Amino acid sequence: MELSVGELAQVLGQSQPRVSRHLKILADAGVLERRKEGSWVFLTLASTDRVDPLFALVDDWADAATEALFASDAARTESIRAERAEAANRYFAGHAEIWDQIRSLHVAESEVEHAIDDALGKRPLGRLVDVGTGTGRMIELFGPRAVQAIGIDRSSEMLRLARVKLEEAGIQSSLRQGDMYALPLGDQSADSIIIHQVLHYAHSPAVAIAEAARVLTAGGTLLVVDFAAHDREELRERDAHIRLGFEDEVMAGWFAAAGLEVDQVRHLKGGELTVTLWRGNKEALPQRRAA
Repeated sequence: MELSVGELAQVLGQSQPRVSRHLKILADAGVLERRKEGSWVFLTLASTDRVDPLFALVDDWADAATEALFASDAARTESIRAERAEAANRYFAGHAEIWDQIRSLHVAESEVEHAIDDALGKRPLGRLVDVGTGTGRMIELFGPRAVQAIGIDRSSEMLRLARVKLEEAGIQSSLRQGDMYALPLGDQSADSIIIHQVLHYAHSPAVAIAEAARVLTAGGTLLVVDFAAHDREELRERDAHIRLGFEDEVMAGWFAAAGLEVDQVRHLKGGELTVTLWRGNKEALPQRRAA
C-alpha cells in the first residue's frame, strides 16, 4: 500500500526527518517512487524487477529479532489502515445526503455501471486511466481487467478515500494527484481513459478532452460519462456544477477537434436527469507495408 512519509514514520517509530532522509536514498536508488499530494508525499514500491532482488536479500539475512520487528511494523501498518478507513467513513457519512440527492435525479448507479461495462466491451483494457477518480469506483470495477490502472484526481482527500477502498478490495492501482487539463502522464501512455461524472465541473471541457486524447495511444478509447443537457440551475448553486450537461453535437465536436471519432452514444433515461455515454477512438496509425 502507498504510505505517506508521516505514516511511515509512525510505522517505524522513528522521527519524520530521519525517515525522510532514508526514503530519499531509496528513491534515488530507484527502489521507491515518490508522489506529492499537496503538503503530503506518498511513497510506493518501484517495479518488481527492481525490488524483488532486494526483498530476497532481506529475507535471506533476517533473523528472529528482525522477524519480530517486521511483525511489529505490520501491526502498526494495520492500525494506519484502520485509521484511514475510519476517516473515510466519517467523510462518506458527512456527504451521503448530498450524493443521494444527485443520485435520486437519474437512473440507478448499477444501470450506469452496466452501461459503462457494455461500452468498454470485453476486450482487454490495457493501461487504464480514470480521470477524476474520486472514490476510485471505476478502478474498483474495471482495474482488474487492466494491465495497469491509474487514478487521477485534484483532491488529495478523495485520493486518500480511494486508497482505502481499493486496498480493502485488494485491487492494485496507482493513484496520483493531478489536473484534468494537465495530466501527469506522457504522450500515448494509456490505452483506455474514463472520464466519469467529471466534465460538468469543468470550465473548459474541450481542453480536458484534448488532454485525454494526448495521453491516448493510437487506437485507444476515451469514454465520457456525464449528464445530457438540462436546466436544473440549482445544481450550479448547491453542488458547484459549472456545466448543465452536454449536447451530443457539442461533445462530438470536442472529440473531433481532439482527433477522436465518436463511435457510440447512449442515453440512459429514467429520471429528471439523463446520463449519457460518449465513446470515441483515436485513429490507429497506418500499418507500414513491406517494400
